[in-house]
Amino acid sequence: MTPCLNHRILKVCVALGGCLIASGQTIGCPARPTGGSVVANPLDLNSQNGVLQAALTLRSEKLVYLEECFIYQSASGAIEAPTLRLNPGDRLLLDLTNRLSYTPPAPLQRPSVGIPASHMANMPSRKSSKDPCSGGAMAPTSTNIHFHGVNIPPVCHQDEVLNTTIENTDPAFQYDFRIPSSDAPGMYWYHPHLHGFATLQVNGGASGVLMVNGMEKVKPQVAELPERVIVIRQQFSDPNSWIAGPYQLTVNFQPAVKPNFPVIEMIPGKKEFWRVANATSQAFLDLQVLFDNVPQDVEMIALDGIPVTQPSTLTKIDLAPAGRAEFIVQGPAANQTAGFWQGGYDTGPIGNPNKKQQLAVIQPNDEALIPPSMPPTSNTRAALIPPKFAGLADAEPTAVRKLYFSEATNGTNGPTKFFITLDGQTPKVFEMSDPPAITTDVGAVEDWTIENRTGETHAFHIHQIHFLWLATNGTPNPTPQLMDTVIVPAWTATGAYPSVKLRMDFRDPAIAGKFVYHCHVLDHEDAGMMATILVKPAASMPVR
Repeated sequence: MTPCLNHRILKVCVALGGCLIASGQTIGCPARPTGGSVVANPLDLNSQNGVLQAALTLRSEKLVYLEECFIYQSASGAIEAPTLRLNPGDRLLLDLTNRLSYTPPAPLQRPSVGIPASHMANMPSRKSSKDPCSGGAMAPTSTNIHFHGVNIPPVCHQDEVLNTTIENTDPAFQYDFRIPSSDAPGMYWYHPHLHGFATLQVNGGASGVLMVNGMEKVKPQVAELPERVIVIRQQFSDPNSWIAGPYQLTVNFQPAVKPNFPVIEMIPGKKEFWRVANATSQAFLDLQVLFDNVPQDVEMIALDGIPVTQPSTLTKIDLAPAGRAEFIVQGPAANQTAGFWQGGYDTGPIGNPNKKQQLAVIQPNDEALIPPSMPPTSNTRAALIPPKFAGLADAEPTAVRKLYFSEATNGTNGPTKFFITLDGQTPKVFEMSDPPAITTDVGAVEDWTIENRTGETHAFHIHQIHFLWLATNGTPNPTPQLMDTVIVPAWTATGAYPSVKLRMDFRDPAIAGKFVYHCHVLDHEDAGMMATILVKPAASMPVR
């Protein structure tokens, strides 16, 4: 028998009567870190001469938890979920080979399919059996990738999720796009966005970071600090249930479970630049750094990939599912007990629990093996280009709209139906064949108020653009912030509906086309809390 790479592959080898490994490649997922390990940054893949060319394979296996993994085959073996690092203006050529093999037990009980085939209504098979861009019904072993927060066109091979369906028998599918030269330096991420099965795949761990270099140009205080990349994920003991079951949060794939918490080593008293992604499917996080049980000030640098405009220090950071926070942390003194915590987040009367829990031990160590500082951007031209969304705060809105989240329960007899609705339209579960709920034009600037008419917290996200978060519950934000995902608090069944006011920027001709907005609690999105917008090109622009 061919030697197997790890104990998990050995199980497969025994079951199959032989080990299906060739050229050092796994047939499942690489072994993930054991509890109590020192947290390490993901592997960096850096662009060279303006191009990052890489290949990933998406694989799966079901052990105690479902594991779905983006694998990069390095010279030393299989590496999971590398960080893609590019400069503004760089080109990404990313080959994705889908080899998912896990099929959930029948009947599948995810909310999106608890309502029979509703999310796939009127979805034929591919128009062309050999064309992943031609749409068609989706299955648990199909996939695609959303480059969350990156402001690129909604077209196949770039960032399109409605018709892009990569099957597990297809050859490698190439994503090919440029990071806009006007995009802000910061933390973005990539994850599957296959409607109906996004929760399943993200819960399996299929996600990674995309970093746009250049933060030191905007925030010089981070230039020489050690850069710590932390991805918080979520894994469920039953990934198929429509009723949220027990789960674990993980830190760079290491379970945050007592007593063997992940270990973050820091040199006592020294500062680090932390870049944290909430890559969970549904957890609202209240991030805190505690020394001797006292919350510490951290210096906020960026949210959702966008540098903040006003200096601020905070003792906690609320982060929606899919949100990212970048901040400076000063290490504890040698004699202090320190930890990285999720402080607990109240998601409303019927929301899923987000209890207080420790995520990692922060261990002061004079000999800590600290991560390197950020690679500086090699693109000097980008600094001369006006940043995307410039002047949005002062722009005159061309339209004002109200949208709202709502739900319809079936008692104890089945999954809840989830809706996001434009005021004046009828709530309905999203279907892939739906016409756009909103139509607008390139050049438009619109103010949207998003209400929450449910007893649980939601997270509003729109593809292709960032929005300016202007107000919450009618109270203006003193320093409006560009974001791509925002928390909309739960309604307590009395008083006005909670709301956020957002300014949408459709001025960039590159985003012309049809794309989605939805709740980023992925069970809600899979179950129908999604809709589409069509941004019509200018008359002189070609129609995609």
